Amino acid sequence: MKNVVITGSSRGIGFCMAKEFLQAGCNVTLSGRCEGLTDEAVNALTPFAGKYIYVQCNVQEKANLQKLWDISLKRWGHIDIWINNAGQNTPHVLSWETGETYTDNIIMTNITGMIFGSQVAAAGLIKQGHGAIYSMEGLGSNNMIQVKTILYGTTKHALTYFMKGLAKELEGTGVIAGRLSPGMMLTDFITKTPDGEPSEVISNKKFIKLFNILADKPETVAKYFIPRMLSNSKNDAQIAWLTNRKAAWRFMTTGFRKEKLI
Repeated sequence: MKNVVITGSSRGIGFCMAKEFLQAGCNVTLSGRCEGLTDEAVNALTPFAGKYIYVQCNVQEKANLQKLWDISLKRWGHIDIWINNAGQNTPHVLSWETGETYTDNIIMTNITGMIFGSQVAAAGLIKQGHGAIYSMEGLGSNNMIQVKTILYGTTKHALTYFMKGLAKELEGTGVIAGRLSPGMMLTDFITKTPDGEPSEVISNKKFIKLFNILADKPETVAKYFIPRMLSNSKNDAQIAWLTNRKAAWRFMTTGFRKEKLI
């Protein structure tokens, strides 16, 4: 049984991973900016009462992340896996049209928050002598450039570089670092703007066609990630769901796929 902490896990892929870890017998700390989980989320976790806690955490503030570590450590006794999953997006507009607040938030959450989380986790896990840190990759991690998403892509490119570097710095400490590469998923990240409004991309026919070929539900991706994280002992590992081979197969068989996510 392992103890897991996941930032940004009140919904989406973070929540799905938390649920999968719980189903695997782990103890989990969920976290997010809201004061608590929604009633729907609490109901979904009813079978796991006593196996999870929720901690309010704004990853843009390092003190919040330290509090997340401290509360989790006190509750579970030790931490085995720390996942930097909290993420922020911007409206689907050109980079120079993106407002200052959106620009600040995406950098402070996706880069600074991820680095703060890794710093807190690395210090604590090294003191323990064991553990793993994972961060969530995304568009931009593989150098792909897509207009109107380059701020997001820039943050994910930086994340990949940092995590590879962190893995090197952790060599010989007993702690490992790795990356989770989920591909495209049907979450609010895609369907809504940062303000909660419907995103314009879901009315783009070209995007919808591509999305229905390559995307998956977050539950599907979580089921793939969790057993691999639990069994992984390799430093600098990338656990990738949508590989190039899988993507190519989907394009070749797209005419036979009936399910449409959008």
